[in-house]
Amino acid sequence: MKKLVILALIFLTIESNAQNEFQSFINYVNSLSSTSLKNAAVDSFLVYARTKGIPFIEDSTANFIYRNNVSSVSLAGDMNGWNSTNSSLLNLAGTNFYYLSKNYEPNARLDYKYVVNGNTWILDPENPNKVSGGFGPNSELAMPEYVQPWEIIYNSAIPHGLTILKNVTSSLLNRTYQVRIYLPPDYDSANNQYPVVYFQDGSEYITLGSAVNVLDNLIHKNDIVPVIGVFVTPTNRNIEYAGGDRLLYAQFFSSELVAYIDSNYSTIKKPAKRLVLGDSFGGNISALISYLYPEVFGNCGLHSAAFWPNNYEVYGMIVNGEKKDIKYYSVWGTYESLFSNMRNFRDILIQKGYQFDWGEYPEGHSWGLWRATLDDILKFIFPKGATSVKEFYPSSTGFSLEQNYPNPFNPVTTISFTVPQDGIVTLKVYNMMGEEVGTLMNNFQTAGGYDVTFDASRLASGVYFYTLTTGILTATEKMMLLK
Repeated sequence: MKKLVILALIFLTIESNAQNEFQSFINYVNSLSSTSLKNAAVDSFLVYARTKGIPFIEDSTANFIYRNNVSSVSLAGDMNGWNSTNSSLLNLAGTNFYYLSKNYEPNARLDYKYVVNGNTWILDPENPNKVSGGFGPNSELAMPEYVQPWEIIYNSAIPHGLTILKNVTSSLLNRTYQVRIYLPPDYDSANNQYPVVYFQDGSEYITLGSAVNVLDNLIHKNDIVPVIGVFVTPTNRNIEYAGGDRLLYAQFFSSELVAYIDSNYSTIKKPAKRLVLGDSFGGNISALISYLYPEVFGNCGLHSAAFWPNNYEVYGMIVNGEKKDIKYYSVWGTYESLFSNMRNFRDILIQKGYQFDWGEYPEGHSWGLWRATLDDILKFIFPKGATSVKEFYPSSTGFSLEQNYPNPFNPVTTISFTVPQDGIVTLKVYNMMGEEVGTLMNNFQTAGGYDVTFDASRLASGVYFYTLTTGILTATEKMMLLK
């Protein structure tokens, strides 16, 4: 009975200070005098913590937890550049329980592992959430406002495209490349022509980036027009993307590969209907290809582009060179060392007059970031419908309010909606207290789809809501402003 009373007191203490449950637990265990009572308290807290999820998250604090008989355990991940020595978990005296508390943005998503006894790298045994990376699976920390990407999930209930494996030989490089070609559902070579998306690191975009699922889902939802996907696997990635073969590889990609695709599949043979994209070094070579051959590729997607090879050759070529007819979408994480470089790249290209959109997220250099933002690139380059007024395919009501884009944003975002009939349309923005902070529309509109730009320069960082009303129909969505 004595143990039951003690354990009950633990949770009475925890519940009395709901904002600091974890620290209350730590303080309570430190107040106990015997090892047996301390370990009993740890046992009970772990049962409770597992119901909440581990890492144990309270507001902006993630509490990393590890329990085992070890001499040391450290946190290594996106949050510290995968350093295995500078984030040691603390031992709770008198127990084999280790912990580390860190603050993160409310929508942060980070990969991590534990390093036990200085040299053994393991997944977090208490965290069931894992994400695939280029070097195997990692444990995933997702803070409460992070939204898991629905579009990467295979949906058996929708039509699926066909993926074909081909070998394409380059006479320029005297190499044969493995190429997987995605043909969209209902591909009709006799009556239709299609835009084409060319992927660097093609195999990884399929296996780690879930790109085929993303294409299937976005096409089914009418978020993008049907496209052909070309997934190219490099033969010597570093040499071809950033080393001595980069110029020949760019020439192969823009001439031999495009010629092969255009001659065998029903493509739209215009630069505005071709997108080349890649991650890290793949972003470097994608930027080089599009800048050297804008008459072939009019669109470029950059996932955490690593521009540093050859003394920032590609970066310098684009920011210092003449403006070319290229449309860019760039994604990067604030836990990447390259994020300041990408901000500069964005600012300079916008000043030069490029059509440039972007997404910056509290994440690291990882497939978790890239797979969740592939849809942003595709929807920006190949949206369903016209450029200025989107064509929506809503439910039977014909009424639709979309998630703002980009989200999070700083300081400008776009809100898209559809109204089914003519009438007064009201679009307002509210803060978390329910106070109106802006009216974006309050007038008569004809039936159709609209894009409204929201400039939040005067507002503080935080979560806001926007509400669309027309007649008896109303809808609300949440958005986040980060400064």
